[in-house]
Amino acid sequence: MASPPGAAWEFQLPLCPGDLLRSGGSASPRLLPPAQLSGALAAFGAAFGAQGPRAVLQHFDALCSLLHHFHTVDAAIKEDALDLMKKVVSSHYNDLPSILDDPGLSSSDCLAHRNALKMNCYVLTRLVEAFETESFKRDSVELSLGGRNKKGCAKRSGFSWEEERQPLIQLLTELLQLDLRRLWSGLVVEEEFVSLMTGICYRILENPTINHQKHRPTREAVIHLLAVTLMRYDHMLSATLKITQMLQHFEHVAPLFGGAVSLWATEYGMKSIVGELLREIGQKCPQNLARDASGAKGYAVFLTELAEQIPGMVLSNMSVLLHHLDGENYTMRNAILTAMAEILLQVLNGDQLEEAVRSTRDQFLDMLQAHVCDVLGHVRSRVLQLFTRIVQRKALPLTRFQTVVCLAVGRLQDKSVMVVKNAVQLLAAFLSNNPFSCKISCSDLAEPLKKEMQKLHEMRDKHKAASALAITPEEEWEAMQPELKAMVQQLLHPLQGEEEREVAVEVEDTAQDTAEHIIQLLRKLNYKAAVCLTQEAVSCFQGIEPFISTSELKDDKEAMILGILKALYTGSHLKNCVPKPLNDSDNTESEDLAVVEQLASEMVKQEMLVQYLQDAYNFSVKIMEATSMVSRMMYGNSVSVVQEAIEFFVTVSQFGVPQAVLGVRRMLPLIWSKELSIREAVLSAYRRLYLSPSGDSERVRAQNQVQSLSLLMVDASLGTIQCLEEIISEFVQKDEIKPSVIQLLWEQFTEKSQCSSLERQAAIMLLGMMARGKPEIVGSNLDVLVTVGLDEKVHKDYGFAKEVCNAISKLAGCNKPALEKSQAPFRLPETHLLFEWLSDAVSAGFDQPSTLWLPFMEAAVNLIYQLAEGPEEICAQILKDCSQKTLDGLLDLPELEASPGSIPGGTNALPTFLLTHLISLVGHVALQQVVYLEGAVSAELRRRRVLREEQEAKKRAASSTKEQSAKDTGNETTMEEDLGLVGASADDTEAELVRNICETELLDEKQLFSTFMPLVLKICNNPLVYRDPALSAAAALALGKFCMISAEFCDSQLRLLFTMLEKSSLPGVRSNLMIVAGDLAIRFPNLIEPWTPHLYARLRDPCHDVRQIAGLVMTHLILKDMVKVKGQVSEMATLLIDPEEEIVRLAQNFFSELSSKGNAIYNLLPDIISRLSDPDCGVDEESFHTIMRHLFSYITKDKQAESLVEKLCQRFRTAKTERQFRDLSHCLMLLPLSDRGLHKMQENFDCFADKLQDPAVYRCFRATLSRLHRGGTKPETKVLIEELEQKLHACHNRGLDSIEAPGEIPGQESSQTPVPGPAKKRPVAGSQRRQPLRVANREVDSPFITPPPRMTRHHRNASKRNPSRRPAITVSSDEENSLEEDELSAELKEDETPTKKTPISRASACRAR
Repeated sequence: MASPPGAAWEFQLPLCPGDLLRSGGSASPRLLPPAQLSGALAAFGAAFGAQGPRAVLQHFDALCSLLHHFHTVDAAIKEDALDLMKKVVSSHYNDLPSILDDPGLSSSDCLAHRNALKMNCYVLTRLVEAFETESFKRDSVELSLGGRNKKGCAKRSGFSWEEERQPLIQLLTELLQLDLRRLWSGLVVEEEFVSLMTGICYRILENPTINHQKHRPTREAVIHLLAVTLMRYDHMLSATLKITQMLQHFEHVAPLFGGAVSLWATEYGMKSIVGELLREIGQKCPQNLARDASGAKGYAVFLTELAEQIPGMVLSNMSVLLHHLDGENYTMRNAILTAMAEILLQVLNGDQLEEAVRSTRDQFLDMLQAHVCDVLGHVRSRVLQLFTRIVQRKALPLTRFQTVVCLAVGRLQDKSVMVVKNAVQLLAAFLSNNPFSCKISCSDLAEPLKKEMQKLHEMRDKHKAASALAITPEEEWEAMQPELKAMVQQLLHPLQGEEEREVAVEVEDTAQDTAEHIIQLLRKLNYKAAVCLTQEAVSCFQGIEPFISTSELKDDKEAMILGILKALYTGSHLKNCVPKPLNDSDNTESEDLAVVEQLASEMVKQEMLVQYLQDAYNFSVKIMEATSMVSRMMYGNSVSVVQEAIEFFVTVSQFGVPQAVLGVRRMLPLIWSKELSIREAVLSAYRRLYLSPSGDSERVRAQNQVQSLSLLMVDASLGTIQCLEEIISEFVQKDEIKPSVIQLLWEQFTEKSQCSSLERQAAIMLLGMMARGKPEIVGSNLDVLVTVGLDEKVHKDYGFAKEVCNAISKLAGCNKPALEKSQAPFRLPETHLLFEWLSDAVSAGFDQPSTLWLPFMEAAVNLIYQLAEGPEEICAQILKDCSQKTLDGLLDLPELEASPGSIPGGTNALPTFLLTHLISLVGHVALQQVVYLEGAVSAELRRRRVLREEQEAKKRAASSTKEQSAKDTGNETTMEEDLGLVGASADDTEAELVRNICETELLDEKQLFSTFMPLVLKICNNPLVYRDPALSAAAALALGKFCMISAEFCDSQLRLLFTMLEKSSLPGVRSNLMIVAGDLAIRFPNLIEPWTPHLYARLRDPCHDVRQIAGLVMTHLILKDMVKVKGQVSEMATLLIDPEEEIVRLAQNFFSELSSKGNAIYNLLPDIISRLSDPDCGVDEESFHTIMRHLFSYITKDKQAESLVEKLCQRFRTAKTERQFRDLSHCLMLLPLSDRGLHKMQENFDCFADKLQDPAVYRCFRATLSRLHRGGTKPETKVLIEELEQKLHACHNRGLDSIEAPGEIPGQESSQTPVPGPAKKRPVAGSQRRQPLRVANREVDSPFITPPPRMTRHHRNASKRNPSRRPAITVSSDEENSLEEDELSAELKEDETPTKKTPISRASACRAR
């Protein structure tokens, strides 16, 4: 740069680097080549040592050249230049105080120092900016490389820009704190200089890494520099614009500026910047923010940070932001609502608020409540979160408790999962922070509320009566004055024609007596006599008190009389007189007023008490309502909602809500959930509820824990007990149940610790559950269990004995894990004391009419087969003993006529319970024998074979080492073993051996079971003779268990079994046979397959218990692929509208599991729609809609929806009735259509065009298109929607016109789709079950013929040579309508035959009790 042209020359700070070079003239710097920069910088350093900071005036060219060539210059030169400029500016900072304080500073020196300062600061800030840009690029490269090239980007020569940056910012801050206005002759420092300083601050803040903890000193230095410019250099407007701009473009700066602004407002006193920034954000257009999501997010985070740190200042400027609550951008709505919540928590909180402040608080709460029902789920969810914080901080006024609780309960039915989750959290917060009671129970609150309300009514009555007595004379006078005035006017000015009635009045002897008489007349409401007596007294006692009138009233007689009456009645005439000692009315009145005030005070307190109880009662009612709703969420699809529901019930149970126990039990089945998080949530809930008891000592805590666990056993179902067993065994395995608890349970079992019979039974149940986790808990005390639990008192409580058997059976769990091959399974010898006592207990209770004997007998037989070495011999002896007792009882009976409670047997009668016991015992022993053979015996044979093979292999390996060297033989053996042929053939041999025993030996005439077979068949074949429900159910169950033994016997008895299943009038028989049929379908699928329609038929049984069992059985069979799923699955769909809630939940669970099996529901939907919309055998229209809403919720894939659109549109061609038209259109409305699905609908428009004349069909299509239109689709899709809407409208109107036209049949001429004539439907298996039960039973099998066996190929060819008439197209399944006859045959193909044919061992059979 040339020397300055004169004293008037001044360095102008450029707005951008290029402006300095483009300025031209002598002031423009001369750029040096990069090679000369090193020398030029050295010369500048030397000049700086000689001249000081003003050396920049002669060497500015070199510095500008460095800035220009910064990216090409060596790093060492750049670092040296930065260090040099830091020294220059630091030196200038040290020199400036003396220069600024020099009064003799000339204008030329001042200008030189000003130019030097601006040049030095310009070069330094440009260097800082350049280094910052370079650092940002390097950080971006490291981020993209994922840290792989960190070593290449390491510090060079010890230089670190992050370490150099903060001292430079501090230096500039100290420079700005000087009174630099002296350099500008006392005027304002030019804005360009301030912008030069602040520009590098904003540039540093743009780097995302500035938020890292290691850069905290730099952040603080930058914020401090900006604060100095705000306070001393009027940087407010520029800072406001720059901050709002950065908030819009850089997401990371929002929390940073939030903290900075709050710091400026509190520490530096710059409160005005808060208002400026909020006004600037408030002026943003909501429509623009809706389009700029990132900018709106930055503003939202900034507002939230400000509200959290300085809520009071935000409150004063909140009005400028409220219009954003009506904007489309939900992040801004959330931010403003969050700011309101923070203000409510920190500013508008407390009871001692002024009226204006309370009004503001109420307005904020109103806005929050209004947005609980916001159109967007994000906002609804956020507001519920805010209310949760408000409730937890106890900042919600009590007057709004009930309102917000009602809103939260309403949100439990929200479509958004997050909203539901936060609603549950809010209700839990309400419970944890409720101001009413630690126990929330409607039943506990109803009685006190009723009592206190009655007391309040009594107090109100007393107060009313006392208030009537305590009315002052003045108040009474005001009340009677209008009537008195009318009476005076009537007497003084009578109307014309009205005769004046004289009233006989006598003036007393004295004026005082007359006055008292007048007062009495007034109190008796005898106004006429009082007025007349007053007139007489005025004339008689002129000038005597109280009948003295003032001169003003003498002319106005009416006013005079009223004045005298008022003075008499109110007692004002006695004020100047000495009161009579007998007149104490004033004292009485004062006492009455005191009583009234006291009653009023007590009544206010009572009203507050009643209001408190009423609020508590209303709160408990809402919590109960929420409890029932949350309990239904436990089996939803959202894992987070299920977890919140579990947590909610933990909280509810801690507050004593009565329904909490039901919710805690309802969460038990979730222990089997596939989601580990849900399983852990259940375990955590039960751990908190039952494994954290309170108490001062270990013994007390154990007692409390045992008591709480025992309460769970009360009235617990079998499923509940199984779930509890899983949970408790998990706790035992993790050693979370202390030994003191187990010791206390043993004490209760042995009655060493005093307890009730129910607690004793709960103790043995808990011990059995714990033994599942650790069998040694029972194994070490087996003798105690036998001698105490199965002693001679067993007949008094068979339920307790059954639980003892169940606990001992946990020892058999040792056999389930994979044991060592050399270790035999755990078995007890036949002579063990356990089996002796069990046999005696079963035999002793056989002839006792106890309903608990049957469950005990089943548990005892199960235990014998699980643990005994020779169980068949023990059970055979039991059978013989019980049979002998039956025969003895029959022989000992006297001759008498048969009664309804007896069994006909010639001339003798046998009690039915004996025969019921005998048949149940035989059937259960038969079933357990099969399970024993196919389970334990097969496993033992396999184990022994493996051991034998291993021993033989070792012997061969030791003795024939040389012979095995042959290559071919060795390869052959290895290949055979690798393929598993040896083991597979051996397994087949063992399975065949067991199968032969079951088929040929167990039911042989020489075996024990054959003895009882005729009796069972006789009872089943003669239901009119054997009418006892328990006996019939037991016989049916026994028959089913016998069928499990042999396929041949099962085949011979299937006709009888299904006849009873269809036509028995006893629900217990039908229930038991449905369970039996399910087991048989798994064991002998080929035999049961032809009878499958009869299984589906039970889904419409009139008895809900039978329907529920049928639903369970069919669920297992379908999900295990044991029955073919065809159109008959529509019967399962009808359970979705069952009156019983349990059956509905069962059906929902079935379809939920079915939906996880690929495209199962998608494949079945067309057929289900066809069958359910059939007017002859379907369901009503409203029920159809309910079913379809549930089923279509599983259609989530676009391809499935597109395919269904096409299929359903094609169905319009074959549909015949208007009902089917409506059903199909309703199904189309339920589909989640995409753009491609919409195109499919347009392509198939002709299929349903002629059906649009039906208003219901038209409404469904219009609703479908409206939903798509609201969804914000693409422009081309909107065009397609509008086109379809026009076509829909045109076809609908054309249909209406054709209806109005005389002599035309609607749709016949204009329809392009030919309507098929009535078609004969091909009978589909099970379709007749759409009709009522008795009709279907009559049509399905009038003679009840066994379904035909599988046809041979010869017969199929014969049938093909005589083809039947081709059926017309009907509303049917998408599957092949012309089913091959071999699909209806009883025999499955080889690849369809299940390879595993083992029965389902059930814990207890359903039996009619």
